[in-house]
Amino acid sequence: MRLQLCTWPEVEARLARSTGIIVPIGSTEQHGPNGLLGPAAICPEVVAEAAAERIDALVAPTISIGMAQHPLGFPGTISLRPDTLIAVVRDVVQSLARHGFREIYFLNGHGGNVATVQAAFAQYNAEASFSGVEGPGPRLKIANWFAGKRVGALSQELFGESEGSHATPSEISLTWHAYPDRAQPMDLEPKIAPKGPIAHAFDYRRRFPDGRIGSDPSLASVEDGKRLFEVAVEDVPPSDPAPWEHRAIALGRYYPGDRAAGMPPRIVVYRRAVESRANDAADLADLVTAALVQQVAAMLGRAPEEIDPDVPMI
Repeated sequence: MRLQLCTWPEVEARLARSTGIIVPIGSTEQHGPNGLLGPAAICPEVVAEAAAERIDALVAPTISIGMAQHPLGFPGTISLRPDTLIAVVRDVVQSLARHGFREIYFLNGHGGNVATVQAAFAQYNAEASFSGVEGPGPRLKIANWFAGKRVGALSQELFGESEGSHATPSEISLTWHAYPDRAQPMDLEPKIAPKGPIAHAFDYRRRFPDGRIGSDPSLASVEDGKRLFEVAVEDVPPSDPAPWEHRAIALGRYYPGDRAAGMPPRIVVYRRAVESRANDAADLADLVTAALVQQVAAMLGRAPEEIDPDVPMI
């Protein structure tokens, strides 16, 4: 479900059972002669919307402009400066965390965003550390849709060395799957573009005049895009399902206890967090407690009665 298609009461109710949200992020930049300007944002967006149904998460609005200063020599490209993108990501995280989202997963479609987004995460966490205020904070993660295990294997099978690193047949195919009426098959010369480093926008346009780097997107097709879409959805979240198993932790915290010392696992519910979400805090606390008990028990492979039902409010 897209966040923009929810009402605020629907989001509030949903947060009591699921605190995961996917933030698609990419860029608006050239992708070669037959690639649209939007694959870096379109690909994570369509994958996120399908994956969210599987892992019970909302999908935030796509951040469709990123760190794309290198392709600025090509018409249509839009870029943010590093400090601008850091500010955007930090404010998005802070807004979502304020409402109670605790697993914020950035699904990325542009490799140039990664270092800057990670810097934004570091800045957010540093501010939390220096604030001196203890409380549950969000788990932040960024992953590239094209780096998933299943996507990587299929891309290698379909395109091999022709995949390249920019304007790849994989991202062009997936974009065409999403917008088949915009597919533009064409022969390219040279068939596989050259490779090499780039320093700035003028250097990029001079060294790679058609925008491709090491790729042959003439191999792209709507049919292959459908296959890549299906495996990309399965790759989310890549090899780390843990964030989506800790649902409703926005309103409480799980303590594993110590069996040897006779201390059972238990859950603490945050009174202030609960009271901010309902007039009848006691009723909501009971619901949250029951949900947390069930989720933690399932996560640990134990019976719910093994989790201490006497939950303190702090």
